[in-house]
Amino acid sequence: MTSVHDTRRALRSRLADGEPVTGTFVKLGSCDVVELAAAAGLDFVVVDLEHSVLDERDAVALVRTADLCGLAALVRLPAVQPGLIARLLESGAAGIQLSTLRTVAESRQLRAACRFAPEGERSISLANRVAGFGASALADFLDQEAAAPPLLVGQIETLVAEPLDEVLRGLDVAFVGTTDLSVSLGLPAADTLDRAVDSIREGAESAGVAFGGWAATPAAAAALAPADYVVVGSDLQLLATGLRSLAGPTAHANDNPGGT
Repeated sequence: MTSVHDTRRALRSRLADGEPVTGTFVKLGSCDVVELAAAAGLDFVVVDLEHSVLDERDAVALVRTADLCGLAALVRLPAVQPGLIARLLESGAAGIQLSTLRTVAESRQLRAACRFAPEGERSISLANRVAGFGASALADFLDQEAAAPPLLVGQIETLVAEPLDEVLRGLDVAFVGTTDLSVSLGLPAADTLDRAVDSIREGAESAGVAFGGWAATPAAAAALAPADYVVVGSDLQLLATGLRSLAGPTAHANDNPGGT
């Protein structure tokens, strides 16, 4: 079985090499979805604890399934919650995706919650699946974590007053939330939104991190190019689209594909 450290290392290596990776949000509590994503050849999934009714137990089950399939599973959270983050990482999460990152302080809090001392403040336990339920020696486990730490993704969904490269420094991916960004800008014209997205891309380049974002469909993902880390739709959205297609092409002509 591939360890979560191997999974993290592989995904981070692809991002560092500029190789695009593609995943989807998981909002439904079925582990079958994660197995299907792995079988389909997706590079990762993001278990969504922000815009879904999933709870911690659901997230742990989904993360464990992904880990058993050798698929990277990140978890999206609306805020930095150190205790929850520790439990998710101990269950096999490949990383944490933080929604609405605005400040250097929030970025530091995320890093601190996901890293052991001296780089962070994460509490350590060996009584979990990532540490082999106590089979790993403490020093060996710390070495593994230092060599392949959790991936950190920061969602930029508003105009950031602080220098963006400073906010992003130490993360792995700057993820533009185009739906929330558009709303925060007052639903601007497309060219205004495009300029805002470009400024986030430039901030990512300056900080030396990968750039990514969300798209409703694979075709819409082209608008994010060049992008390294792309989340396309969600399991809920893909299911809804398939079910609507059964009613015929005109039954839902005015439906909005939704946001992240």
